[in-house]
Amino acid sequence: MVPRPSLSPAALLDTPLAKGREAGSMQRQLYDRLKRAILDGSLAPGSRLPGSRALAESLAISRNTVTATYEHLAAEGYVQPDRQGTRVIELSSPALPPRRAGKAGAVPGTALRLSKIKPAVSRADADMALRPGVPALSHFPAAAWRRALDRAIRAAGPAALGYGDPLGEPPLRAAIARHLSIARGVRCEPHQVVICEGAQEAISLCVRLLSNPGETGWVEDPGYRGVKAAMHAGDMRIVPLRVDSEGLCVSERDWLRHPPRLIYTTPSHQYPGGAVLGISRRLALIAQARAHGAWIIEDDYDSEFRHTGEPIGAMQGLVEEAPVLYVGTFSKTMFPSLRLGFLVVPTQLMPAVQASMEEMLRGGHRHEQLAMADFIESGQFSRHLGRMRRLYRDRQHALRLALQRHLQVPHEIEGGYCGLHLTVRLPARFEDRRIAAEALRHRIAPSPLSAFAMQPQPSDNGLVLGYGNTPAELFEPLVKRLSMLARAADVAGQKAS
Repeated sequence: MVPRPSLSPAALLDTPLAKGREAGSMQRQLYDRLKRAILDGSLAPGSRLPGSRALAESLAISRNTVTATYEHLAAEGYVQPDRQGTRVIELSSPALPPRRAGKAGAVPGTALRLSKIKPAVSRADADMALRPGVPALSHFPAAAWRRALDRAIRAAGPAALGYGDPLGEPPLRAAIARHLSIARGVRCEPHQVVICEGAQEAISLCVRLLSNPGETGWVEDPGYRGVKAAMHAGDMRIVPLRVDSEGLCVSERDWLRHPPRLIYTTPSHQYPGGAVLGISRRLALIAQARAHGAWIIEDDYDSEFRHTGEPIGAMQGLVEEAPVLYVGTFSKTMFPSLRLGFLVVPTQLMPAVQASMEEMLRGGHRHEQLAMADFIESGQFSRHLGRMRRLYRDRQHALRLALQRHLQVPHEIEGGYCGLHLTVRLPARFEDRRIAAEALRHRIAPSPLSAFAMQPQPSDNGLVLGYGNTPAELFEPLVKRLSMLARAADVAGQKAS
């Protein structure tokens, strides 16, 4: 005796299939409903689906539509056709019931390190005024860049659509090596240059190549939050070291108590304080790193934009075979979405890590890399840097004047004469996080200085003000608004206490 279908067409589909372009194809609608019924148990394991002819007549659709749907379900393993019809297969792992609305629960299986990798402040939109780290995007020579891209696409041909050298396009690596030698005093050959997706990936690559879980990494405090995220992701033990007016402070006691595997520093323009690491500290750091078997990650942050005198030379080029990995990026000198940075690997380290890097990296953005090489070699990059230095110098000068005239609270301006930001230290009673949060409501995006510190001290209170992407004529009204918000934060803090 032939078994009867366990579910009638009417019970299977309590509402007709919708018609019209917005509803999607009949086959897709039928497939979705049958799959949902199998997963939620409405169609029990072993039950038989209606015959294709009967279901087609009931729903007033083509039998071919039903047949194609059954075949699709069978291909995915939901049903099994046999001589007696089409039966629902018993799934090896029943679907979980849907979570009731409003019932929260922890996501299972996440890594413990995620609790250490969290944003310290709310993220601001890139176009908000005074946001640090954003260059003058409206002044970028888009037409010249477009021509460089067009030349790269035409010259490379279809071959550039495939995978390239995992360590980066050779023309770009050679162009960067020449530029760094002339502009930054870096000692390197093209084969030592590794192309990355920005400075953050370069730092993460250093952590993956050179550290083991539990080993110690030194970071500047206050300092760049991205390096802390990279070290946390590598399960490193982070030791924050204070910075002063001459940059990173390292004592003999630090070497004895917390010998590091990695040391991160921004010697040419400390972020966010703006200090320059003096030559005596640089040489001492290199000598001690050699003696203790440590590697230094030199992030040459904002070094291209020095507004007085000659650019400060890179630490990497001070001595032969320094244990220094040099990190750079085009995010500020070009534009952030380009996602091109680079890592200069020491000569003595390259043989030990090259094969691993070629397995870990895949190469990409080939046309952009080739266009960047053309942009450098044609002189467009140097001309663009020259224009931006003048622009940022004028904007920093205008911001300093606006702060002196209109910030009507006690403050101290730091940041040196370099880069794209200034740091304004405030007395502790002017709570920087409160001011920054209120400023966001007015589409002003300074960063609170205290958010950069792992072990905040009372002096780590202030605002980091970016002037790169904010026109100079806006500084006076913006600073007046910040002054008002600072006074309001002071009053609010007194009431709360």
